[in-house]
Amino acid sequence: PNPELLPMPGPQMYRAVDRFHTESAELNPQARAETVKAAIERAEKDGLTAAGVYSNGTYVTGLFNSRGLEAFHEETSSEFSITMLKDGSSGWAKKTAPSCLELEPEVLADRAAQKALDSRDPQDIAPGKYTVILEPAAVLDLLGFLFFDFGGLSVHERRSCLTGRVGEKLFGDNINVRDDAFHPLQAGAPFDGEGIPRQRVKLVEKGAVTNLVYARATARKMGKTPTGHGFSLPNEYGEAPMNIVMDGGKKSIDDMVKSTPRGLLVTRLWYIREVDPYQKILTGMTRDGTFWIEDGEIKDGVKNLRFNQSLVDMLKQVEAMGAPQRTAGEESFEMVVPAMKVNEFNFSSATRY
Repeated sequence: PNPELLPMPGPQMYRAVDRFHTESAELNPQARAETVKAAIERAEKDGLTAAGVYSNGTYVTGLFNSRGLEAFHEETSSEFSITMLKDGSSGWAKKTAPSCLELEPEVLADRAAQKALDSRDPQDIAPGKYTVILEPAAVLDLLGFLFFDFGGLSVHERRSCLTGRVGEKLFGDNINVRDDAFHPLQAGAPFDGEGIPRQRVKLVEKGAVTNLVYARATARKMGKTPTGHGFSLPNEYGEAPMNIVMDGGKKSIDDMVKSTPRGLLVTRLWYIREVDPYQKILTGMTRDGTFWIEDGEIKDGVKNLRFNQSLVDMLKQVEAMGAPQRTAGEESFEMVVPAMKVNEFNFSSATRY
């Protein structure tokens, strides 16, 4: 018996979202194969090796109970991801969307190919603190380690880096984040794993941590109102914001490069691990396109680097941002995030490749 188990919820009201696209539901293997063929031909044009994924599907979430709960959501999904390799260099690009018409596979294949070509014969640079321009995928895979800390149960059990810090200004004035399942670039159901309606929640405003999210059981423990962010029962995590939308700016990546006397452009990161949970220090490596910037121009590809960096400190050092976009990576869930120019990003060592 679980004395903390709440009664099942009754009927709820949900805001309608339309995320079912016929073109994604009906996309067949032959059509995907033709798209993959075009990507391979792009690789062969420059003697590159290509690997990737092109997938689509339909999924349904339904929650019904004897107390009158009726939660139902049908949605399509699509994904195109590609890596190009040649002579000790690589490039990568990925996109996901409810509609396959938004993927632009040819654009992604060309981007991956160009990164692989531009980063050939990578140079060595010394570890240290650099100005770094993080493309949206790199931003996403870092921030994915932060937002589980915005769950009420995580704070209640003192597992969160926000324990004792809710209400404090932890980040720079330009950092504003919300959880918004209804944003046009987001995906997913309008209800959580228990059938509770999702709410928009402002998590960070002008650098200050303003709110957490709560599942039903956590809300009861902490005297709060459920926000519709719980997972399906049973679960040991409680809740988390899974529809992250971060405000950005008006600078393009080219603008950020031109304004950088010396620094690095990073396509994406991988093998990320947490070093210090309270300061949110992460370690990991760059991958699939890391470039040296000098006098406002991309000069060379560089060998990949390992970083040791506090997310709390990083979000105090954001100099510029691009327009937010739906972003997919390999280490975290999809978010709507911008590219970032960050000062004093700490690279601790170089890698052989």
